[in-house]
Amino acid sequence: MGDLVTARLVLHPMTVGEAERVVAGESDSGARWAPGYPTDGDVSAARRFLGTCASTGDPQPFGNYEIRRREDGRAIGGLGFHGPADAHGSVTVGYGLVPSARGKGYASEALRELLLFARERGATCVKGDADHDNIASHHVMTAAGMRPAGQDERVRYFEIAWTDTTPNTD
Repeated sequence: MGDLVTARLVLHPMTVGEAERVVAGESDSGARWAPGYPTDGDVSAARRFLGTCASTGDPQPFGNYEIRRREDGRAIGGLGFHGPADAHGSVTVGYGLVPSARGKGYASEALRELLLFARERGATCVKGDADHDNIASHHVMTAAGMRPAGQDERVRYFEIAWTDTTPNTD
């Protein structure tokens, strides 16, 4: 599977080897990581991805993606699915950026592309959540087209759903 490319970013589908290096905190000679990458969230997501690969196989296209800046190729964060679509076509996403990349619209840009990608691959609903005090993440999800879908004592939930799987090109 190839990279997903946006105006400023490349969303690179993570391989098992790349995920193992993220968990170990050791880039290979060709990887270019921005300072602060991988974050604890990237390591956690890579571990989940590796667990999925070990138990049920590579979940691509509903796997993990490394977010890289097009201008310099540096990895600045990650995003991806928590697993394949369920029986109803619903998937859950997560994302994160290194602190120096935040506040520049990268997360919204990456999430918009991943939502379009999920829809094109037959997903009917994409869900996400963020802690109540993570207002920046709430803005990311709404900027990408997701809407509030409830909350509990810990997080606010967001989702976007489609009644068909054909993207709207308007």
